[in-house]
Parts: sequence; C-alpha cells; structure tokens
Amino acid sequence: MRDAMRERLRELRYEPTEKRLRAYLGDGAVIDTTRALVVWEPRRVVPSFAVPVGDVAGELVPAAAGDESAADVLHPGIAFAAHSTPGSSFDVRLGDRTLPQAAFAPDDADFDGYVIVDFTAFDRWQEEDEPLIGHPRDPFHRIDIRRSSRHVVIEHDGRVLAESTRPTLLFETSLPTRFYIPREDVVAELEPSRRRTICAYKGEAGYFAVDGLDLVWTYQDPLTDAAPIKGLVAFFDELVDVTVDGRQRARPLTKFSKAIVEESGVATT
Repeated sequence: MRDAMRERLRELRYEPTEKRLRAYLGDGAVIDTTRALVVWEPRRVVPSFAVPVGDVAGELVPAAAGDESAADVLHPGIAFAAHSTPGSSFDVRLGDRTLPQAAFAPDDADFDGYVIVDFTAFDRWQEEDEPLIGHPRDPFHRIDIRRSSRHVVIEHDGRVLAESTRPTLLFETSLPTRFYIPREDVVAELEPSRRRTICAYKGEAGYFAVDGLDLVWTYQDPLTDAAPIKGLVAFFDELVDVTVDGRQRARPLTKFSKAIVEESGVATT
C-alpha cells in the first residue's frame, strides 16, 4: 500500500469529508463548511483543505501566481504558495486585513467552485469541536496505541538509559514503532530542553536532553487520539539502541530526527 500511495504522489488527488471544518482569525470564523475536500497537490506529502468559495467569509482577490517548487517532494516546510499544479492564486481579504496568497484554485474541473486554502494563514482550526494543529489530518494516516508487557531496554553508547516491562506502543502510518514508557522507568538524568515540535495527530511535544542531546520527548497535553501516552516518554530510536524481548532493533532513519542526527553527529546504523 505504501508503494501504491507513492506511485500517485505526482497526481492531484482529493478525498471528500463530511466533517464540519472551521478556520478562525481571532474569535471570528472565516471558513465554516461541511463540504470540504482533503487535497494533495502533486508531490505534497501532507494534505490541504479545499472549501467551497461560498463558505469563505472573506473576499478572494487575484494575487500574483506562486512559484512552482523545483523540489521533488514538497514537505511541510515548503510554503503553501509553491504550487505544483496549474491554477490561480488569491489573497483573502477580510475588512482591512489581507491574507496574501492564502487561497488557490486549481485548473481542474473537479475543483470548480472550490479553493484550496493555506492552513497556516489562520489562527486556529476546528474539526467538529476538536482542535486541528500543524496541518490537516490525512484520512489514510493513523495512530494506534496499545499497552504492552514487552521487556524494553534503551541504551546509548552501551549505557542503559531506561528499562521497562510496561511500555505503551504507538504504531503510526509510515513511521517506526515508538515505545512510550513511564518516567519512573528512566534511569538516565533528563534535562529539560527548549525544543518543541507539533504533530497533527498527537499534539505538541516537549523534549528532554541526555548528555546534552535531545533524545527524549513527551506529550503533556496530547490530542484526544493520543490520550494514552500523556506524560509518558519516548526515545529517538534513530539515536539509541532499543532491545525488545532480548532482540535489538535496527536503528531507523526518519526525516523527523534528521536535524538532531546532523546536530549530534551520532551514527544512525
């Protein structure tokens, strides 16, 4: 399935959703719709929302076209204004406030009467009455969380950092399994870090350092779907050795830990 999804990466794709979506500036809802589409522009790895023009409270004003990105894959760090399909860009004007290039209408009949909107241009989003953060959730991306009694040992440079027989395993589409364990099962000293990251499926993560390296994260106030990992800690498998039931796991390499790998110079294999 992963290969099948990758084969369609260069296509303009969409999936209807019946969820009520609202986007706010301050306390006012600028978008309020139950007719949205979840959209992937070609080469985009995370989706956007397309909404009916009539469900946008602001005025759509033609804007300068965004530049098509030359990047092979458009990751979340590449601005919304970099489009990879033909179409027209619009500013969203609300009274004396303008959101530049916050809307885009693809030249595709399936999107007649719709515009794709920049998630980050708005102050906050709600899906029904639940908050959305980071970016729209991919309906084909999910997390599954299971309590376990597996024996997990986490080491770094031959030193045991944590050991637990009560981990909580988090399985997430296209990512390595993460082992969340109670703070009480960590024997290494955890130093508070200033690093923060956002996950659209789990919430805002805070970090801890071990020997000056950000190896550990936790969700103190997770989103609803991630409630079982509240207050537990997980280690970057990319930078530590994880042994489960006596068998050491291979270290993965993911885009999320790439920056830390480059900062640390730690080998990942």
